[in-house]
Amino acid sequence: MSATHIEPPLDSPAAVRQDVEGLMMTHPHPLVVGGDVRGCGTCGSYRDWIVISLREEVWLRCPAGHEEHEPRLDTAWYDRHSGPVTHWYDSYDDGLRDLGH
Repeated sequence: MSATHIEPPLDSPAAVRQDVEGLMMTHPHPLVVGGDVRGCGTCGSYRDWIVISLREEVWLRCPAGHEEHEPRLDTAWYDRHSGPVTHWYDSYDDGLRDLGH
């Protein structure tokens, strides 16, 4: 799994979760939640997710751009599955573009 998130500029102190709007990472494989493969409720896609950690919630974005809150996942799950913070983005759209969405 590739973890592309947010990286502070070289002249800034390291970011902590409270200092950033949200975090995002790619999840190219099927996502199993509660024993079931998670599919997009709109188009049925089940892989190549962008997983977004935003204010104590986890959201999923499918390759077609549909976004859904996933209440069975939380920030602790996100933290366990994500890698280190590697990029800062000025906007949500900049991050999505960099992640190929």
